[in-house]
Amino acid sequence: MESDLRTPRRLDNFPRALTDGEAERRLAEAGENVVPAARPIRRTVRFVRSLRDPFTAVLLCLGLVSAAVTAWGTAAVILSLVAVSCVLRASGEHQAERFLGGLRELVAGTATVLRRPAGGGPPIAREIPVAELVPGDVIRLGPGDLVPADVRLLRATGLTVHQAPLTGESAPVAKDVRPGTADRGVFARPELCFQGSAVASGSATAVVVATGARTRFASAHGAVVLRDRSAFDRSLHGISWVLIRFMLLAPPLVLMASGALRGQGPDTLPFAVAVAVGLTPEMLPVVVSTCLARGASGLARAHGVVVKRLPALHDLGAVDVLCLDKTGTLTRDRPVVERSVDAAGRDDPEVLALAATAAWWTLQLAEPPTPDALDEALLTAAGPLDERYDGVAALPFDPVRRLATAVVRVRVRGRPGTHVLVVKGAVADVVERCVLDPAERARLLARADEQAATGLRLLAVATAERHARTRAWTPADVRGLTFRGFVALRDDLAPAAAEALRDLTALGVGVKILTGDHPGTAARACHDLGLDPGEVVDGDALVGLGDAELADLVRRTTVFARCAPAHKARIVAALRAAGHTVGFLGDGANDVPALLAADVGIAPRAAVDVARESADVVLGEKDLAAVAHAVTAGRHSSGNIATYLRVTLSSNLGNVVAMLAAGLLLPFLPMLPAQVLAQNLCFDTAQLAYAYDRPAPGALARPTVLRPRDLLRFLGGFGALNAVADLATFAVLALALHGPDALDDRAVFHSAWFTENLLTQAVVMLLLRGGGGRVTGAVGRAAAGLAAVGLLLPLSPLGPLLGLTGLPGPYYALVAAVLGLYGGVLAVARRRRFPARAARVSRS
Repeated sequence: MESDLRTPRRLDNFPRALTDGEAERRLAEAGENVVPAARPIRRTVRFVRSLRDPFTAVLLCLGLVSAAVTAWGTAAVILSLVAVSCVLRASGEHQAERFLGGLRELVAGTATVLRRPAGGGPPIAREIPVAELVPGDVIRLGPGDLVPADVRLLRATGLTVHQAPLTGESAPVAKDVRPGTADRGVFARPELCFQGSAVASGSATAVVVATGARTRFASAHGAVVLRDRSAFDRSLHGISWVLIRFMLLAPPLVLMASGALRGQGPDTLPFAVAVAVGLTPEMLPVVVSTCLARGASGLARAHGVVVKRLPALHDLGAVDVLCLDKTGTLTRDRPVVERSVDAAGRDDPEVLALAATAAWWTLQLAEPPTPDALDEALLTAAGPLDERYDGVAALPFDPVRRLATAVVRVRVRGRPGTHVLVVKGAVADVVERCVLDPAERARLLARADEQAATGLRLLAVATAERHARTRAWTPADVRGLTFRGFVALRDDLAPAAAEALRDLTALGVGVKILTGDHPGTAARACHDLGLDPGEVVDGDALVGLGDAELADLVRRTTVFARCAPAHKARIVAALRAAGHTVGFLGDGANDVPALLAADVGIAPRAAVDVARESADVVLGEKDLAAVAHAVTAGRHSSGNIATYLRVTLSSNLGNVVAMLAAGLLLPFLPMLPAQVLAQNLCFDTAQLAYAYDRPAPGALARPTVLRPRDLLRFLGGFGALNAVADLATFAVLALALHGPDALDDRAVFHSAWFTENLLTQAVVMLLLRGGGGRVTGAVGRAAAGLAAVGLLLPLSPLGPLLGLTGLPGPYYALVAAVLGLYGGVLAVARRRRFPARAARVSRS
């Protein structure tokens, strides 16, 4: 594409417009001028992709193994859980994709193009769909137009464009036909405008040099950064493989022990499979999908936030660094007047009034009118205009001279026939035309540089009186001016940005600003919002830094200015490499590499298509407050997932260890395969209540992330306690069942252990919930129901079918004694370890 940008004459149209026939031929060769759209993913494909989840894949394998050993009930239950989990995840992501489908739109709807009649004659301007533009078309651009393709200017009058979607610059960029160099990048070349930018002021005629997939805007679809596994994927992957090793180890241990001690290895295969299933958190895919789907649904209803990829909600909860652009997030895309001062630096409202007068009459008299955000800011701040002045003529803003002039007539008696030139514009260009001695000129320029370094944008204002005349005023008349002062403007702060930054800080989320703006402008916005910018680093400073140097730089830097897309992506990658979970909020094509590099990419609904499609989370508005709500919702879901893992894995691990130990000591299986699976199914079903739990506020105060090592340490301690409780029950039963054939009373032993296990798990559900706060109704009812099943199932008609029987009264007393002792020890251990250590399972 670079060659096309450099040599428009190759397009064989300069300066002529194309005919319809020529345009049709080129359209057939180049294709439609549309941004490549992401292919929709079918539900069946999403369903199959869900099977790549480690636990889901393990459950699928265990279900198939159960079917192979004719344990049909076990196989049916496990495969049903797999199906439910995949359906929940696939349907949630499909609904998010359908919502986003309604948001996709072309960069611009139509364009004004010049086409020559086939039989000859002058070109005729007409509106055509943007998709029909071809290289070589001559188009016209005016204020408010979106640039529909990459173009090279042929003529331009006062043209400025917003390039924020491409470069992140908040201020409009002046463009004209003078060829520029690529020293500062292709986007800085004045003769080129790019798809995705918008005309802020002025008008132009341009030739199209690139369309469709060849535009700079579309090239972001082929971003060079590929997303690595997210925080959720990494955490779950680490936990999964540890548990998978245990599950793969358990059946061979059972078979070898049974074969060595009793010569019944093959006969115990169903029990070995049941032990492996008992260690598996079967409900994990369902609990995870339900927690994330409920959180995503609540965010969409309450705050208009769409989670495209369900695991991204967990990643939001784990975010401890949020990177964002300044423009449109901390500030709005418009300036406001800070103050106006005279040449000596004293406040002077007259300077603002003169600048507003120049703005008003330039807008009224210039042909064509060139509205500008700076003019709007001046008129808003100045209020009612000075009625002494009547407009006579206007010289609109010129990107070459960088100033605008209004010629006004003064309505004052005693001064007939006097016209006043009111000039506003860039400091250097205005001061150059003023009558000043060199020292005063140098002083004014130095003062302007000082103010610009603080992030203020300065307009210089000057006037000159001239005799009235009838001939036209020209730029050559703008000289011999009297310097009147400066108008200082700053970026308008987003209304809720300061409060949102405080909320994010309270949530333990650090904020880093990655902007394409001037360092002083970025620092000023941060100061105004109460965010300490520290030392602002220019994006060019990243060039040549090694990984270690970059890691140190991003650790201690809050604001990076003049960032190119590659700079943003590299900063995000460095933060992730340092162990942070990183979110990135962006809305332009220049943000796509960073969106893909982050653990979770966030874009507003109004973002360009390519940014929306690259993001994991789409906000209703570009509002930091919505990000804070999304982070809280992510921590809510992640906290419930972490609680489920703590409870189910510690309980399952204790039970499996106790069963393996008892299997070596007893002359019969400590629990029948059907009893193991029934117990596991009851426990896992009860724990589905954690998807509806409400963590205490303290559990949401810090970033949540599942850390495998911390979780395994937790499981080691509390799993051991659970195993001790189970073995204590076994010892009590062995002593209580006296006589030479006591241990042959298998039904009583199985029933007592079955009841004790479910009661123990009910206690664990309540005591290891974590985060403090009141136990919610869902969890309380689930624990009570689990306890009731443990007590009543052996007495029900289903009991004999599972090999269970009712227990004599004394046995209930023994079980209660063991349960009470276990509950007390567990409560003490929880108070000593859970707040200080186990809570780190869900904290970064």
